Amino acid sequence: MWPIPQFLNRRSNVFDPFSELDMPQYSHSIFPSETSSFTAAKVDWKETQNAHVFKADVPGLKKEEVKVEIEEGRVLQISGERSRDQEEKSDTDTWHQVERSSGRFLRRFTLPENAKVEEVKAAMENGVLTVTVPKEEAKKPDVRAIQISG
Repeated sequence: MWPIPQFLNRRSNVFDPFSELDMPQYSHSIFPSETSSFTAAKVDWKETQNAHVFKADVPGLKKEEVKVEIEEGRVLQISGERSRDQEEKSDTDTWHQVERSSGRFLRRFTLPENAKVEEVKAAMENGVLTVTVPKEEAKKPDVRAIQISG
């Protein structure tokens, strides 16, 4: 019988992009060591004829709480943090349920060679961050006609 990896036993909610997601700890991980404390943000990546389009679910965050960066030339990094609400404590308040999660998230994507990283644009609307990375036009091969003798 195969053992179940420990990170699969963790509770997570597919509807909450900030639900807990533990990354397995590998000695040569591509993530920084503190990544295991990060939460997940769901991201779609679509390639169109003219661009690479990333859509990230970041409900409840303001644009000031989200960062979009290009690292090391071609690595798109989307990160942010949702803080726990700091409400005034009262002796008369009783919490019955707390489900809204908080924490940091970080997602990285290595962009293909055809990405125009100087022209990246980001916009946020209704809890969805859209990052558009234009593509370079495909170079058409030079075709030269050769005279046939004979």
